[in-house]
Amino acid sequence: MHAQANVPPILTEPARVALAAAIAQVNKLVLGKPREVRLAFACMIAGGHLLIEDLPGLGKTTLAHALAATVGLEFQRTQFTSDLLPSDIIGVSVFDQAQQRFHFHPGPIFTQLMLADEINRAPPRTQSALLEAMAEQQVTVDGTTHALPLPFFVIATQNPADLAGTYPLPDSQLDRFLLRLSLGYPDSRAEREMLSTEDRRDLIAQARPLLQAADVLALRDASLRVHASDALIAYVQELLTQSRRHPGVKVGLSPRAGLALLRAARSQALIEGRDHVLPDDVQSLFAEIASHRLVPDGDDNGRDRLAQQILHAVAVD
Repeated sequence: MHAQANVPPILTEPARVALAAAIAQVNKLVLGKPREVRLAFACMIAGGHLLIEDLPGLGKTTLAHALAATVGLEFQRTQFTSDLLPSDIIGVSVFDQAQQRFHFHPGPIFTQLMLADEINRAPPRTQSALLEAMAEQQVTVDGTTHALPLPFFVIATQNPADLAGTYPLPDSQLDRFLLRLSLGYPDSRAEREMLSTEDRRDLIAQARPLLQAADVLALRDASLRVHASDALIAYVQELLTQSRRHPGVKVGLSPRAGLALLRAARSQALIEGRDHVLPDDVQSLFAEIASHRLVPDGDDNGRDRLAQQILHAVAVD
């Protein structure tokens, strides 16, 4: 499954060093979560959007702020609440009496990195206002289409659906997120360091950007050149097929989910300094890409378990 030898490196040495330094800085700001940090970078490089789901206080917003401070993108945070309107996110056209015409006033979505904090506290109509933007990198207001800045990257956080005051995200919205992460509690060493050092917010405020928008776009272009062999693609296809016939799955993975898996695997290979995708890349990402797209036949809390079962049911040739 390897690419041919003697292929020129996809990333230049300065780009590789800058990416490694950016990942290292986020790991210093978000303690004890190296795998989750790497997956967040893979999601950004793949051109997808990231959903972080966990209990309050476990670092969801900290990870978003740390990433924003490190990659140097224009950043906006919107706190999703029960009274938030779609126009509060997208913007609104206001009539100018002097000029006798409408002027569009862009909302916070017109940024490069948007943090949609506690997205499932807003009603479904407001949640869906993000849908066109995340899928098409544009919004339409009063029949006029407005392009969003590039790169455009949404990080959404949400609390578990069984907490009071939450509205479950519809499947169509969930599918727009390339990856869904759960941070969990820190280990004892990371927690002790967190309690003994400066407040994370102060450290993030002091962080300097180690990448710029042009670097992120260049990384995205480079990831597209990472080689995925025919055997690797066949492995991904078999995972998709298995998801559609696996016991306990009502709706399996779509071809779009397969494309997302390949994009993310290419990005992870790039982060690891390789010009080709390995089955390990696919396996390490599969649960985070597949679980929120699967529709269980029964217990909705079994998505993660089903994703692991599907992964283990398919052998690597």
